[in-house]
Amino acid sequence: MRMYCWSLVHLQEVIIFFFFLLPSGSGTGLKRLTEEQRVLNRSKRGWVWNQMFVLEEFSGPEPILVGRLHTDLDPGSSKIKYILSGDGAGTIFVINDKTGDIHAMKRLDREEKAEYTLTAQAVDRDTNQPLEPPSEFIIKVQDINDNAPEFVDGPYHATVPEMSVVGTFVTKVTATDADDPVYGNSAKLVYSILEGQPYFSIEPHTAIIKTALPNMDREAKEEYFVVIQAKDMGGHMGGLSGTTTVTITLTDVNDNPPKFAQSLYHFSVMEDVALGEPIGRVKANDLDIGENAKSSYDIIEGDGMDIFEITTDAQTQDGIIRVRKPLDFETKKSYTLKVEAANIHIDPRFISGGPFKDTATVKIVVEDADEPPVFSSPTYLLEVHENAAINSVIGQVTAHDPDVSSSPIRFSIDRHTDLERQFNINAEDGKITLATPLDRETNMWHNITIVATETRNHSQVSRVPVAIKVLDVNDNAPEFASEHEAFLCENGKPGQVIQIVSAVDKDDPKNGHYFLYSLLPEMVNNPNFTIKKNEDNTLSILAKHSGFSRQKQEVYLLPIIISDSGNPPMSSTSTLTIRVCGCSSDGIVQSCNVEAYVLPIGLSMGALIAILACIILLLVIVVLFVTLRRHKNEPLIIKDDEDVRENIIRYDDEGGGEEDTEAFDIATLQNPDGINGFLPRKDIKPDLQFMPRQGLAPVPNGVDVDEFINVRLHEADNDPTAPPYDSIQIYGYEGRGSAAGSLSSLESSTSDSDQNFDYLSEWGPRFKRLGELYSVGESDKET
Repeated sequence: MRMYCWSLVHLQEVIIFFFFLLPSGSGTGLKRLTEEQRVLNRSKRGWVWNQMFVLEEFSGPEPILVGRLHTDLDPGSSKIKYILSGDGAGTIFVINDKTGDIHAMKRLDREEKAEYTLTAQAVDRDTNQPLEPPSEFIIKVQDINDNAPEFVDGPYHATVPEMSVVGTFVTKVTATDADDPVYGNSAKLVYSILEGQPYFSIEPHTAIIKTALPNMDREAKEEYFVVIQAKDMGGHMGGLSGTTTVTITLTDVNDNPPKFAQSLYHFSVMEDVALGEPIGRVKANDLDIGENAKSSYDIIEGDGMDIFEITTDAQTQDGIIRVRKPLDFETKKSYTLKVEAANIHIDPRFISGGPFKDTATVKIVVEDADEPPVFSSPTYLLEVHENAAINSVIGQVTAHDPDVSSSPIRFSIDRHTDLERQFNINAEDGKITLATPLDRETNMWHNITIVATETRNHSQVSRVPVAIKVLDVNDNAPEFASEHEAFLCENGKPGQVIQIVSAVDKDDPKNGHYFLYSLLPEMVNNPNFTIKKNEDNTLSILAKHSGFSRQKQEVYLLPIIISDSGNPPMSSTSTLTIRVCGCSSDGIVQSCNVEAYVLPIGLSMGALIAILACIILLLVIVVLFVTLRRHKNEPLIIKDDEDVRENIIRYDDEGGGEEDTEAFDIATLQNPDGINGFLPRKDIKPDLQFMPRQGLAPVPNGVDVDEFINVRLHEADNDPTAPPYDSIQIYGYEGRGSAAGSLSSLESSTSDSDQNFDYLSEWGPRFKRLGELYSVGESDKET
């Protein structure tokens, strides 16, 4: 079987293609095989091919003939049928089933699909039975230069330090071409610069951009716009091209020194300016940016190097001049400084370009100010004995006005520091005197503040602390350090130390304390005890004999005289209590009371206390019982709830006025016990029986109020058992909607004189008269 392929591209390819399709044998095209070969070798197909080619983007009026298939089994009749299957079979590629011609029906694009794999087979047209096994072949799309180069990552941005040498790497660009890089020069790219010369260059094949000029200065031009072209076909004419842009920025290097805007600066400052306050700013400009523009300032010369300092403002890079020490117009009126500004970060590549620093002169004029007084010393320390006399001079402070006018000074004590007013000061000369007695043992130090004020300008004030130390004098007698109570064993031995006592003295002598101990003159020959001075300034109490007995004497009192070594010496007498106790054989105190002798039957002190408590409880019960019996025998004259004076009845309904006699039952005010004319009192027991007259029977309604009140008044005035006070019934409710409010005197002011009765005249003629009566009464009281 033979296959024929026509390629419309190159004759060479046609020759190669036909080389693959040469018949395997001569003559008939079928390979003659011997019987031995048929046994040893498998049978081979009658057709052999590798691949076919078709030109991409080819278009014409007729379909493109790609190639022809033919088998040796075809005798030329129409019994052979060719079948094509695989990629694009029937749509892109169509085969003539009779002749075996393969045609491309569509325009092909290699960049879309570069090759197609198909399968060919020859079958019997009548029976569709395969005459030979199917064979696979490839149709490749032949490339043409139909795609221009593209910069996928463009546009580009790159940086390079300024002042770089020629050939310094900047960046690399990359272009891609969709054409076949293997076949022809369609994808062979060459790079060139369209814009950006003569500053930069590009390698034609690697696309590496480099600097082309030396010493490019950022301060002159910072940014460059470069256009790069990529052209295929090796850059020859007819090739396609694509472009991209590269923005190249020069980064800064420290190639410029700082420079002061002016060579001479003038500043003025008041002499009373606070320390650390800024008095002026200087500026050294640097054409560089960022870290390369940072400068440090320093004072390198001048007569005020120790008076002023200069620091750098981190935000503005200014030099700030501040005051380090106080200024004095009267001492020095002007200063001249030489200030230097130097770069902090210096690039060694440009060190030969000159010093990266600059200097300027600063002149500072000090202006006069009204200054406060100045004390001769910042602090004062004075000493005074605690027995110093009142009004004695302790010490003196001095101050002066530093101004040329020299105002007089007046002194005073800040009383917030001397609340007890223990000191005074002479306003003219500053002498401090004692106002009250001092006591070193109460307060050893006194800290006061002296104020100096200019007489011509009271706003100019200065203060100085004065520490006054109170010196000690021997004015306190020594005494026992604590209240000592010694215990003496009954079985003690003669010469035994009973107690060791120590003394204290509130005074503080320079050489320390030294105490002398002695007994009272009348007790020098004490038969029971003696004393012994120890080296550590303490005193030992010793027993002279043994055989002490609690039953004979339980407590001994030993007065001791304690004297100090001061001048004059001070002494005091302290009494030591010595208690006789029962001790064990080892000398351990067990009991210091006499219960063993008082309770021979063996009762303990706890049992005795319990018995005594029971007796006291029984006595209390008896007293309570007698008291209750006495109260029970007293007759009850009247019940508490029947006393009208203690029952307050409140009616919350409004009366009808002065002429309404039906709104209130006057009989309610009558005491039920007083109906028969007898009014007993429970608070006072009457000495004689008073027989009042028969009272009027209560009438529920229609009672004459005036008559009722007069009867009650007569009974009260003639009752000898009535106490000298009245029972008050309070009616504090005026009624709803009343404009007058309450007229109760109990709710009025505490003093009648505080009331103003003029408002009663607005209520009508009757109240106006009432107000006049009260006003007359008040005026009579004042008269």
